[in-house]
Amino acid sequence: MTKADLVEHVTAAIARTSGPMISKKDCARVVDAFLDAIKLALSEQQNIEVRGFGTFKIRRRKTRMARNPRTGEPVEVAARPVPVFKPSKELRTLVAAEDEKGHPAASSGE
Repeated sequence: MTKADLVEHVTAAIARTSGPMISKKDCARVVDAFLDAIKLALSEQQNIEVRGFGTFKIRRRKTRMARNPRTGEPVEVAARPVPVFKPSKELRTLVAAEDEKGHPAASSGE
């Protein structure tokens, strides 16, 4: 699903529940603002918890040794923060239920 698909789904959901009150352009602004808020919070090392969906966190990766694929030389990769997403129990259950119905867990033809 792309961001445009997400905007389409959100606009349709609002239209079903409240009538056609919001344009796709306004809905796209809301989706962009939501994603920007998540990015800003993560850049400030804050966690974001969305109940029933999951938690976005910053995890610190340790320094490790890797190999340069071209030369085979060992290279030290510095410690760094990385964003991670931990789905809620409800979301994991929902995805598992969909998988049990015979639907693929992840579609490969995006």
